[in-house]
Amino acid sequence: MSSYGQQVPDLLHANGGFADTVPSGPQHYQGAKDRSSKPVFTRLQLIDQDQAFSQELTAYMQKKWRLFENGFNYNVVSVFGSQSTGKSTLLNRLFGTRFDVMNDAQRQQTTRGIWADRGTDGMPVLILDVEGTDGRERGENQDFERKSALFSLAISEVLIVNLWEHTVGLYNGANMGLLKTVMEVNLQLFGAQRENKTLLYFVIRDHVSPTPLSSLAKTLKSDLERIWDSLNKPEELKEARLGDYFDMQFESLPHLLLQPDNFERLALKLRNQFTDKADSGYVFRQAYKRRVPADGFPHYAESVWEKVVSNKDLDLPTQQELLAQYRCDEIAAVAIGPFRQAVDSVRPRVQSGQIVDELGDLTRVAREQALGDFDQQAARYHTEVYKKKRAAFVQTLDGELHAVYLNQVKNALALAAESFASQGQKRLEENPEMEFAQTVGVLRRDVVKKFNATVEALEIPGVPWTFASEVTQLEMQLETITAKLRKAEMERVLKVLRREARDVLSEVIADHLGNPDDGMWPGVMAGFDAACVGADAKLLARMESAGVEVGARSALYRVLHKALWDDTVEALREEVGDQMVLLKLRTALEDRFRYDAAGLPRVWKPSDDIDTQFSAARASAQALLPKFGKVDIRKSIKLRNRDEDGFFPSGYDFTRTLVLITPARAREVSKRFSREADALYLEAKRSMVATQSQVPMWMIALLVFLGWNEAMTVLFNPLYLVLVAMLGGTAFVIHSLGLWGPVFRAANGMAGMANDQVHHFLVEAVNRTEPVKAKRTMSSSSLGANSRARKGSAENIEMEALGSGSSGSSSPSPMMDSDEGGNVRASFGAL
Repeated sequence: MSSYGQQVPDLLHANGGFADTVPSGPQHYQGAKDRSSKPVFTRLQLIDQDQAFSQELTAYMQKKWRLFENGFNYNVVSVFGSQSTGKSTLLNRLFGTRFDVMNDAQRQQTTRGIWADRGTDGMPVLILDVEGTDGRERGENQDFERKSALFSLAISEVLIVNLWEHTVGLYNGANMGLLKTVMEVNLQLFGAQRENKTLLYFVIRDHVSPTPLSSLAKTLKSDLERIWDSLNKPEELKEARLGDYFDMQFESLPHLLLQPDNFERLALKLRNQFTDKADSGYVFRQAYKRRVPADGFPHYAESVWEKVVSNKDLDLPTQQELLAQYRCDEIAAVAIGPFRQAVDSVRPRVQSGQIVDELGDLTRVAREQALGDFDQQAARYHTEVYKKKRAAFVQTLDGELHAVYLNQVKNALALAAESFASQGQKRLEENPEMEFAQTVGVLRRDVVKKFNATVEALEIPGVPWTFASEVTQLEMQLETITAKLRKAEMERVLKVLRREARDVLSEVIADHLGNPDDGMWPGVMAGFDAACVGADAKLLARMESAGVEVGARSALYRVLHKALWDDTVEALREEVGDQMVLLKLRTALEDRFRYDAAGLPRVWKPSDDIDTQFSAARASAQALLPKFGKVDIRKSIKLRNRDEDGFFPSGYDFTRTLVLITPARAREVSKRFSREADALYLEAKRSMVATQSQVPMWMIALLVFLGWNEAMTVLFNPLYLVLVAMLGGTAFVIHSLGLWGPVFRAANGMAGMANDQVHHFLVEAVNRTEPVKAKRTMSSSSLGANSRARKGSAENIEMEALGSGSSGSSSPSPMMDSDEGGNVRASFGAL
């Protein structure tokens, strides 16, 4: 930020009057150079040509201009108009300032930026000399013109609009276009907070035509009213009028060179409007005050300038820029057509979840072609506009590409994760012996390689986006899937180890519980400890292969131990079921009671003490029942130290699993065993009696003696011999086939059927001859009838067992008849 101070000579005489400082002719300019002077005030470049605000304003107002001491008693005036219209000359005449004026020999820009100075003769007025508009030095760049005009309008109580007479009625010549822009932005920025007005003080220069000032003022007012009505006002200011914000005052001055005396006279008159409060045209009215104290004005002015500079509504383009913007937009619209066609040709496939291999090459060529077409036609227009439009065009292309590319990458990400999960599970199931790390590691590298290839095919140099987040997301998903596969693998390993250990434990348990002795439980516990050690070693190898963290391994050990113990308890409970325990007790009883010490079967003799042997054998067998009731873990190293080593998961009720047979169930088993033991004892007693029973010899001799004649008769009579041979052969066949039972049942059935028929016939006969007698004897024969009915039913059941379909319903029971003849039949049955 730069500022400049320049000492200028004072043209005032010792009396301090202003009239003496304004000569009556052109000789004023030459006299000003020759007159000796002393420095009084110093001007300051408030805003330079680079739009930098001076930081020395505070020091100038306080020390050099001495305005701080005035408080609110000061005024701000600025001038606005086209370049080289005499704005600085007018300010020098009105306020005695020494702003640079244009050299008569050269017609060029004099004031650059905004300059500030204080009025002479004790005037508490801050004057701003603003750079002229429409200068050739800035050309079409009207940015500073708009900002400086808006700044002047915002902070000034009086804005002097300096214009030539011949420009009145012109739009651009009278700066009406610039005033429209400035007024519109002023409403947007400061309209809602504005509590005071601004005086637009029009000074019409070189007024030499006969057109009266009133007509010129009317034209200017009409133009301003029309401009105000066309403004794009904020919603809350739609009904605002021009008079609500601005007052207008119109003055004119003759030509300085053609009418110098008249010019000086009227200039002095205008000065009085700024200095004499009694003047009817006095401009510094209370309605125009900004209510900003002098010591706060530097900060207020700087904040207004910052707000003006940051406003984008003032950045209006030039004609070349407008043309460049229009043509670049047209060129971009044409160039993007083939590009979008290429993208749209593959977009549906990508959106459906497919991986389009040719997507990268196809869209990259289309992008380069679109940029080439744009550059070829748009590069010849305004350079800055071309660069901005090209950047926007590239952004549009890359934005559309990024959407399709991102969809493709998402598809690849989903496919990679799905493939890794399914293939990993399949390979682990097909190759259970292969190490987990090798199987999963190879598959993971293949999946990542394919995904990276898909991403690399979509790379475009210079684009602002990458797919690093998707690559990271893939790694996270693969890590999650790996953890799931690892968990599934560990579950499978636990199942395999459990199945292998269960087979071994089942054999050990069956072997030791099948031979219950003092080494039964130590043998079972030794088998369990050995199974745990072997399973732990195998599990450790698989956990190391799967990459299970050390902290998580102890939990898997505990799960395995619990599973092995549950299987052990299950196998034990199967072995000590009711039937199995009874079988084991009976086997122990039989081994002790029916076999001797050498293992040979006992043949009981009358001289043997069977009772003592039975009592000892039964007591020995019953002593085994408590051994089966509870698991004895005293010989198991693993189970003894289970709490210290964390052998089982927390919360596992180990003590409950030790009970195999409850006391109530043990008593029931003991009773059943006692009954089976008694049956075995009775069987032994019967066998001993059978060995004592035999036919005496004298009985055999008597039978031979008494039956000799009958035997000879049968042997020497062919008919008897054939009959005996047939009956003997039939009996031999029946006995060989074990058909005596069915034969006896068939015979009983046939006898019953014959008995029923005879009985039925006799009852019918009795009913016809003795009806009265049957009634008298009915009550006495009821019992006999019931007995007969039960006998008939038994015979019918036997015949049904032989398949006789008629015996069960051949004759009704005498007790089932409800007629009078039934009573007679019942009486006959009793007979």
